[in-house]
Amino acid sequence: MKLSKEQIIDLLKQRGLEVNNLYPTQISVIVNKENLINHLVYLKSIGFDHLSFINAVDFIDEGEFELVYHVWSYTNKVHVLNKVRIDRNDPKIPTIVDLWEQAQFYEQEVHEFFGIVFEGNKDLSPLFLENWLDIPPLRKDFDTREFSIRLFDAKPNGGDK
Repeated sequence: MKLSKEQIIDLLKQRGLEVNNLYPTQISVIVNKENLINHLVYLKSIGFDHLSFINAVDFIDEGEFELVYHVWSYTNKVHVLNKVRIDRNDPKIPTIVDLWEQAQFYEQEVHEFFGIVFEGNKDLSPLFLENWLDIPPLRKDFDTREFSIRLFDAKPNGGDK
């Protein structure tokens, strides 16, 4: 069933979601953590059959992470950014690997770089950072300067000056 972008926006608003019309083929939706899985199942049922990416944003001052799930309907030619906020102090959210197999890689990556736990995901092992002992490097409280000084035995400000 082919739907126009406007029809999709109407359907999402009828479900009580905050929907923003971004670009000619793009919509953003604010979803709460408790409704995320049901929302994504619904999107899949109306033709959003491709998960292209999951990314995270660290809102350190607000004490939250925002996860963004990018899903596409090639039939409808619409891209939906599904945004969900979670507590930064207890960053847990259900896995969506059962909905989209490729979520496995994205969840591992987000876990590795932000420390977010995808509950139910059986493999959150590191992909890139072997033997990493510091806090996840894309969190805003990761001190790159201090890390570089410690790792490379560097001197602040470029040396002996």
